[in-house]
Amino acid sequence: MSNKPYNVLFLCTGNSARSILGEALMNTLGRQRFKAYSAGSHPKGQVHPFALELLRALDIPTDGLCSKGWEEFAQPGAPQMDFVFTVCDRAAAEPCPIWPGQPATAHWGIPDPAAVEGTLEHQRRAFTDTLHVLETRIRLLLALRLEVLDRLKLKHELEAIGKSQPKKPL
Repeated sequence: MSNKPYNVLFLCTGNSARSILGEALMNTLGRQRFKAYSAGSHPKGQVHPFALELLRALDIPTDGLCSKGWEEFAQPGAPQMDFVFTVCDRAAAEPCPIWPGQPATAHWGIPDPAAVEGTLEHQRRAFTDTLHVLETRIRLLLALRLEVLDRLKLKHELEAIGKSQPKKPL
């Protein structure tokens, strides 16, 4: 087994909230074993301020986080992905680029916290809830013994992770 980290791409439509949170969390929780990126099919061009606020409050680095298009990762010279996760239903339904190296893919759909209306507290809570869902899923991925899973079993595990939700506190 090589010491090269696994490359992970989180995809969303706008690449301003869910995929950004996934990228930042994976780079923090999976450091040295995983290198995460994010992109969107129709990037908004900026990261949602509540996503940055939440990450900073948790001391998760935000340097380098930016909203960008997924075509950036399908071009020659781009990092070759080992995993690609769609985190919104709309991006999952769109035709994706052909990813070099045939990465393992799964849909980890999460409602868009940027679409939540109401009080600022309610909106911020949506971002926190999204982060908790992503954290649960990323920790489950990190717990897998990837070196012993064949491609079919890995696909099954990744899809099951995509359905998991955080445990409710007692």
